[in-house]
Amino acid sequence: MSSGGAVDRLDLARGQRRVLGVGVIALAVCAIAAPASPTQFFRAYLAAYLFYLGIALGSMVLLMAYHLTGGSWGLMIRRILEAAMRTLPLLALLFLPIAYGVDYLYPWAQPSLVAASPKLQYQQFYLQPKLFWIRAAVYFALWIVMAFWLSRWSRQEDRTGNPRLAWKSQQLSAFGAVIYGISLHFAAVDWAMSLQPVFHSTIWGPLFATGQLLSALAWALLVLGCLIRRPLLDDVASLQVRNDLGSLLLTLLILWAYMAWFQFMLVWIANMPVDVVWYVPRTSPAWKGVMWAIFLLHFVIPFFLLLMRSVKRNSRAVAWIAGVILFMQLAFVYYLVMPQPAAETLADHWMDFLTPLGIGGIWLACFLWQLPRQPLLPLHDYNREAALHLRHLDQEEAAREAVLSYEE
Repeated sequence: MSSGGAVDRLDLARGQRRVLGVGVIALAVCAIAAPASPTQFFRAYLAAYLFYLGIALGSMVLLMAYHLTGGSWGLMIRRILEAAMRTLPLLALLFLPIAYGVDYLYPWAQPSLVAASPKLQYQQFYLQPKLFWIRAAVYFALWIVMAFWLSRWSRQEDRTGNPRLAWKSQQLSAFGAVIYGISLHFAAVDWAMSLQPVFHSTIWGPLFATGQLLSALAWALLVLGCLIRRPLLDDVASLQVRNDLGSLLLTLLILWAYMAWFQFMLVWIANMPVDVVWYVPRTSPAWKGVMWAIFLLHFVIPFFLLLMRSVKRNSRAVAWIAGVILFMQLAFVYYLVMPQPAAETLADHWMDFLTPLGIGGIWLACFLWQLPRQPLLPLHDYNREAALHLRHLDQEEAAREAVLSYEE
C-alpha cells in the first residue's frame, strides 16, 4: 500500500475521533433543543445535510466523468473522490431525521394547509409523505449501488491490474451519469423546491447538479492541497495537471453561476407572482447581505483569481480558493432552502450555525475513515504513465532553466 502513497492511518485516526466527537456533541445539542423549536431544527438540518450530500454525489459524478474521459487530472484526486463517494451509506442513514420531520418542513405534508389550498390538493398525487419516503429510498438505492460497484472494481484493479475493470467502470459511468441526472432532478424537487410548492423552476435540477460538482471538486482540491507534498503523490503532480485542475474548478464555477443567474433572469423577465414568491422572502436586509457575500466570495473573487495561471499552478493557493468556494456553497444551500427571512438576531437562529458542525463532524469522520483504505495514488490506473510523462517534462524544463541560469 505504501507504494501508492498511503495516508498515515494513526494521524487520521486521531483527527477522526476529534471531528466525530465535535459532530456528535453539536448534533446532540441541536436534537435536545429540537422539541422547543422543531421547524428551525429541521430546516437547519436539511440545509446542512444537502450540502454534505452534494459533496458525496458530486464526487461520484466527477469520478464517472474521469472514467469516461480519462486524463491525468483525475489521477490526482481519484482516491479523494472515491472516499467521499463511499460516505453515501452514512448519508442515507442521516436522511432519517428529514424523513421523520417531513410534517415540519413541507406545506404539502400538513393536512390543515392542504385542506385550505386547492393547489396543494392538486399536488397530492405526487407530493405526499409515503411517496416522498419511497422515492427517497429509490434515489439512495440507485446512488449506493453505483458507488458500491465503482469502489469494488477500483479495489480489484489495485489488486489485479486487470484492464477489463477500467472498462466496466467506464460502462457503468456512461449509464450512471444519466441515472444521476434524472434521479437528482426529482430529489432536488422533492427535498428543496417543494418547500414552496407554488414555485416552479426547470433549472432547479441543473442548478443543484452544478453546485454538487463544484462542491465535490472544491473539496477534492482542498484535501489535495493538504496531501500534495506526500512522496509519490508529489512525483506525479505536474504543473500541467495542477493547471488543468484549476481550470476545471473555474469551469464548474462559471457553470454554477450561469445556472443561478439564468434562473433569476427568467423569473425577473416573466415577473409572475407564482415565481417571484420564491425571491420575495430573500429581499430582506439579512438575506441581501448573504446574497452579496455569495456574489463576491463565491464567484467574482475566485473567478478572477482562477484566471491567473500562476495561481492555478500553486496547489496551496488553489486549496485556499477551493475552501472559500466550499464555505460559500454552504451559504448558497442555506439561501436555497430557507424560505423565510432571517430573524432579527443571530441568537434566534443558532441551530443554523451548529447543525453544519454536527453533520459535518460525523461526515468528515467517515471520510477520514475511508480515505486510507486504498493508496492515494492508484496502482494500475491507465493514466499514470501520462501523468509521469508530464512530470518528467517539468523536470526537464527545470533542468534547462538551471543550466541557462548557470551559464549566465
